[in-house]
Amino acid sequence: MKRSWRFLSGLGLLTLAAFCVPSALEASDTLLVHGHVYTGNSKAPWAQAIAVTGTRIDAVGTDQEILARKQTKTEVIDLHGRTVIPGISDAHTHMWFGAMERYGFNLSTPEASINADNPDLLVEKIKAYAASHPADKWLIGRADFGTVPPATPTHKLLDRAVSDRPVVIHNTSEHALWVNAKALALAGITDDPVADPAEERNIVRDATGHPSGILLEAAMEVMERAIFAAIPRDEKLALLRDASHYLNRFGITSVVNATGSLAEIELYGALRDRGELTVRTRNSFGAVAVNHHLTPEFLAELEKARTTYHDDWVSANLVKFFSDGGSGMAPPLTYEHSEYKKLVLELDKRGYQIMTHALRGDAAHMVLDTYEAVEKANGPRDRRFRMEHAELFPLEDLPRFAALSVLVSTQPSFCCSDIGSNFDAQDKTPTDRWRSMAQSGALLAFGSDWPCTFPPDPFVGIQQVVRRQVWKSATAAATVGGVFDGAGQGGAVPTLSSYTPEERISVEQAVKAYTMGSAYARFSEDTLGSLEPGKLADLAVLSQDVFAAAPDAIANTLVTMTMVGGKVVFNEAK
Repeated sequence: MKRSWRFLSGLGLLTLAAFCVPSALEASDTLLVHGHVYTGNSKAPWAQAIAVTGTRIDAVGTDQEILARKQTKTEVIDLHGRTVIPGISDAHTHMWFGAMERYGFNLSTPEASINADNPDLLVEKIKAYAASHPADKWLIGRADFGTVPPATPTHKLLDRAVSDRPVVIHNTSEHALWVNAKALALAGITDDPVADPAEERNIVRDATGHPSGILLEAAMEVMERAIFAAIPRDEKLALLRDASHYLNRFGITSVVNATGSLAEIELYGALRDRGELTVRTRNSFGAVAVNHHLTPEFLAELEKARTTYHDDWVSANLVKFFSDGGSGMAPPLTYEHSEYKKLVLELDKRGYQIMTHALRGDAAHMVLDTYEAVEKANGPRDRRFRMEHAELFPLEDLPRFAALSVLVSTQPSFCCSDIGSNFDAQDKTPTDRWRSMAQSGALLAFGSDWPCTFPPDPFVGIQQVVRRQVWKSATAAATVGGVFDGAGQGGAVPTLSSYTPEERISVEQAVKAYTMGSAYARFSEDTLGSLEPGKLADLAVLSQDVFAAAPDAIANTLVTMTMVGGKVVFNEAK
């Protein structure tokens, strides 16, 4: 069923009210003046200054209009002509994974990928990290490694580096773990099969049945449960607090967490209550490539999350599905169509928003078929079905996204290789079709999938949508399966070629996808996504005018200040 989206142009900016012109008798807490402010309001896209009281914007206008609100206690921030944009709303993150990996060691960066092909260097780096963290009871890392047995590393290499503590290394795709023998023991993974058949099926074992140290897809959850339980609550809170401050450094003021549980959501709630959460979170239920089962316990936790967490800082009511995985030469399918449809039908009937990961074209087609059938069965409502990634889909499915009002939550940094985001070099179906999506009327919501993209820099993403430049990584190129390497994320080895340049979009379209598009995708367009009176004062001040920068220099943009709810949460000067 096609419904009115109320979007104006490009990525579909919502029709919003005109600016308020303040009275000289009105006063504000904070004034930001002498700026180059991109408001995101199509009726008045540019301004000089912003007035804020408490958590919200009072007025947006000229310096003269805004300075009229100054009184004795008003703080005035001089922007010195710098560009201001609405706060980045990252449409797809995994904050818990990112929090752990940011604290731990990262062997896949834009500068280099250190992996099992250089075993001595890898062991040396992990040993050094372990020596510098003697009190840590567990060690978390991030690296590129193969996910196609038998071309996968084993726990023995990690045992050489650390044998007395668990070591858990996340694949950069977040669809595989590489662990040492101590970690296997912590998770209870032995020569005997684990209880859950789906988890057991994804534990890579040698010919004699011994676990190799590689856990794919659903098997990751065995390890994740053990690590989550082993970390004290105060340490979890500290990791997430620091992660939210880290995201602020990139102008990120709100996120959608694309995996999660009631236990994780409760941590965000605790940080909110302490006043220590500086990123607004909308949180889903779901674990990587783990199929849902509508048990009484699961449904009870969903309902508890929905009824308990529904404010500007922590909200739930969102269920994440994985129609396929992200490891191997091609992602493995996870659901039979009938099973997936039955689950989505029931959860949609209960009023939950649904988001579904889809990397394969056939998986994307199944998701669209299911969404269409569910809307017909359950009737029209403002459900905002989401497809995560949606990089590859059959060409005939392009118009269906707009026709079915399916939101496209995608990650610019995943593009572009010589074959785009495709898995089959022989398949010439174009991927990452941002311009075609926008022209068809579909709404784009951009994100990082942090920590798959590391760092989660939206300006690298904006450069990628403008340039679609192909990147190479000689180190990671030899790795078989499941690689999201640092160079491929916009690192140090660019080429002069572009992938399907006709699918480029403009800087303004990209900014809208990172702001208003993502706000709409999380049901927050009335409070986030643009700088207008009455909306929350979430914004980012930039080191350069991203709209005027040379295309190859956009990624050089730094955030100099981030404000969330009228409070400065990051300032480069401090």
